[in-house]
Amino acid sequence: MGNCIPVSPSVLESENSLDLQDIMGNLSYDYSNITILEYDAAPCHNQYCAFFQHVAPTFLALTCAAATLGSGALLVALARLPHAWGWPQSRALVSQLAVAMSLFAALLPPVAMGIARGWRLGTGLCRLTHLLWHWSLFAQGLLVASGSCSTIWCRWDPRSRRLAVAVWAAALLLATPAALAGGTAAAPEMSCIRRSVPIVSPAYLLHLALCLCLFLLLPAVLLVAVLALPRLRAGSKPGIGVSWLFFVLWVPYGVGLAVDFLLHTQLLQPTCSTFEHFDYMLGLSEGLGLLHCCLGPAALLTAQLCRRRAGPSSSS
Repeated sequence: MGNCIPVSPSVLESENSLDLQDIMGNLSYDYSNITILEYDAAPCHNQYCAFFQHVAPTFLALTCAAATLGSGALLVALARLPHAWGWPQSRALVSQLAVAMSLFAALLPPVAMGIARGWRLGTGLCRLTHLLWHWSLFAQGLLVASGSCSTIWCRWDPRSRRLAVAVWAAALLLATPAALAGGTAAAPEMSCIRRSVPIVSPAYLLHLALCLCLFLLLPAVLLVAVLALPRLRAGSKPGIGVSWLFFVLWVPYGVGLAVDFLLHTQLLQPTCSTFEHFDYMLGLSEGLGLLHCCLGPAALLTAQLCRRRAGPSSSS
């Protein structure tokens, strides 16, 4: 989460490694094996850094404002209509999703300021930002998964309370490698970057594996389970798809992370065209995922409104 650190891809100089930027933070590498070059150096003309630094702060500010309004409206609806929520959009589940989305949105202002003016809060707060950022994501993924497989969130009883504690504790544990892999770097000014360790370091590999499990493996397993198990298929309701909006928005970024790793390890051979265009694709995919914190509350409120309107008509 910071400014770009442009380096040369291996297609320009064979001794160098490929560096592709993601929209919420440039990735930092072992600088002993790379040569710092400008993105507009021939023959490749990658203008992503300038685009990222110009667009990202405004995009994050608007997303944060929309997410704050949406989450506030959702929390008000939860407080004023406590008995109007039923599975799969139960009050216990939706309230926790609202908290997780609010936590995610609260991190957007310092990230935007770090991109626009450089990160000035130190390495410790940078890693804490990565930790909280991914804690909210893992918590939402686990909440949606648990809500899709059972009706445990229908009531806020001792059983659901124990599950809530387990979900949030597990999410915090799963987010820890993100804090260990992130850090700060000065090039040319201080930036809070997503990866300050080698790409094959245990911390980053574990973080990458967990992200791929959350963004790709978990939704795939849930989809197969719902389609294959008659009990889950029979118990599912149309409203459950609203919670799945989280996975829909983040799956493209999961694919981008996997391809990014293959390119950096040269399991896929990069080309100049790849260097010029892939970081735009990766950045747009993460930007799409970020929209979950403002689209999620709106989708949950809309589903509840439609449910209440359908209730009287179905009973008449």
